[in-house]
Amino acid sequence: MKNKITSPFFVINPKSFLYGKSLLNLAKHANQLAENHKLSILFTAPPTELSNIVNECPNLIVTSQHMDDAQPGDAMGKVLSESLEYIGVQAVVLNHADNPLSISQIENSIYRAEQLKLQTIVCANSIKEAQAIALFEPDVILAEPTELIGKSEISNDEYVTTTIDSIKKINSDILVEQGAGIRTPKDVEELLSLGADGVGVTSGIVKDENPIESMKEMIEAVASFKETMK
Repeated sequence: MKNKITSPFFVINPKSFLYGKSLLNLAKHANQLAENHKLSILFTAPPTELSNIVNECPNLIVTSQHMDDAQPGDAMGKVLSESLEYIGVQAVVLNHADNPLSISQIENSIYRAEQLKLQTIVCANSIKEAQAIALFEPDVILAEPTELIGKSEISNDEYVTTTIDSIKKINSDILVEQGAGIRTPKDVEELLSLGADGVGVTSGIVKDENPIESMKEMIEAVASFKETMK
């Protein structure tokens, strides 16, 4: 595996706010920061953008925003694990609130990703859902209450710590990512100090007046936290 996700990590998730040159430009800056700080930085993108980012950004863990559990053959309009692996993608996001999956689809998708050594980041809206997903042994569980996505409020301390504890009790090897509402380096520091292995950001970067600077400051917060772990 080229770039294994290690804690603490940072996820840039532009969703569909950016595309083409603007998306690639942000990825290139993230790539330089990943090299400078020796951090696991995941950069998600729609399937149509992934190949360009893979080719230009060797220090990033380039991540598909979705993957289907379909197999090669009589399938139309599906995102195949084989296609992602072929172009050099290293990880996939599953079960995001914008693209939810059934429990059986989650299980099948994790299994198919594992066969091709694609790392999996699976979203969970609740503690119970996170516990159920943990049984399938993804690499990362993203604990993200749907009602906070895109808002300016991060998850409360009790939710963060309870989610982490409940997942780690089932499988301590699963990394736990916290998302939703992250706007500042202070938010990043707070979530990491509460025990999160990583954080993921969308609006706090792409809706900022200076997305590159905002991203840089948050990644530097992760790097500073990593220094305290030594």
